[in-house]
Amino acid sequence: MLFACAVPTLRIEQPSDDASLEQWRHVHNTIIPTDPLSLDEVRERVRRNRLAVAYAGDELVGCSTVRPPNDETTAATVIVRILPAHRRQGLGEQFYEHELAEARKLDADGIETIILASNTDGLRFAESHGFVEFERYVLPGDTIPFITLRLT
Repeated sequence: MLFACAVPTLRIEQPSDDASLEQWRHVHNTIIPTDPLSLDEVRERVRRNRLAVAYAGDELVGCSTVRPPNDETTAATVIVRILPAHRRQGLGEQFYEHELAEARKLDADGIETIILASNTDGLRFAESHGFVEFERYVLPGDTIPFITLRLT
């Protein structure tokens, strides 16, 4: 006999105050410990990009960034981060689909994502959704590269 587990529906919100920006920052800094951000840096990012936080019920499960095309790239960038305790439950899939729809509203010639090389779950997810690596870079003073992937 097979039993289907229902995937909780995510509540996705754009951070609107310091408390929700701090939640976004917490997820980012947990997933990207090599490049932690201050609250002031997150405040600056929310002016340039679409940031979102995701909850299953009242529990924080992830954050995202959707960057519009800019002087460096004509692609939109979609980055979805799910806290390790909430992975492999279908939450990343819901969040990714939502944020991908947001990115597709932008005037972009493609979709990219950026993942820290040590985040093997994130890389596996991106590759299973059609993303292909096309660039690696290391921030000054770091040893773990970021991988830029493009949706094919």
